[in-house]
Amino acid sequence: MPINLSEERGVRYLHFGTRWVQGAMRIARPWALELEYTRDLMFPLLLRGDDWPGRVLQVGLGAGSVTKFLHRNRPAAKVTVVEIEASVVEAARRWFRLPDEDTRLRIVLGDGSEYVATRDRHYDLIVVDGFDDQGRPGMLDSEPFYLDCRSRLGRGGMMSVNLLTRTRGVTASVERMRRAFDGRVLVLPPSEAGNTVAIAAVGDPIDESLAALREAARRLRTATGLDLSSALTRAGHASGKDRLAF
Repeated sequence: MPINLSEERGVRYLHFGTRWVQGAMRIARPWALELEYTRDLMFPLLLRGDDWPGRVLQVGLGAGSVTKFLHRNRPAAKVTVVEIEASVVEAARRWFRLPDEDTRLRIVLGDGSEYVATRDRHYDLIVVDGFDDQGRPGMLDSEPFYLDCRSRLGRGGMMSVNLLTRTRGVTASVERMRRAFDGRVLVLPPSEAGNTVAIAAVGDPIDESLAALREAARRLRTATGLDLSSALTRAGHASGKDRLAF
């Protein structure tokens, strides 16, 4: 896969041989989540305790933004990243300050859908953000894959998925997720960049007031610098209620 870099106004971008951005890093703040959709992918942090998650599976590395954020801000978490392209891993290490592997971070070269289908380990959080150079997710946007992810989630586990909206929209993708998770899916309205993030959950129902979530967002921003106020506002407007429940 061809790897290209670009830089503009202090931000370094990763491309897979096209103009589409596959990841970004603000050079002065390499641990921050520069792109809004990567911040949206961390929305589950608002819905669980401050020391959650303990075990994370990330499918698709990109520029390593989510990996770096969790490695820095959730030091007790063990993160496994599955990336199919060795060139992407090399680029993340060379140009985007991907941390070295250690007891808390493991990088696996392989197919994400196959990995989820063939392993029996359970995770608190699964983050899915995998596309080829044409922006196609392949099996990572299939009902069998979502069912496999559900089976890999531990009690109270959650999955966040980046769904691109450039061509046919996300309705079919969301329906596949709903079928796999018995309807327990929260869809965040698209960010300005056009990415839609969907959150799926297992375990006890989630029912939180927006006021409580705003307080959780304030604590999270103070502790990590991550600002989820935009995602929370969009989710609240979409629900039309003073609570988020799914």
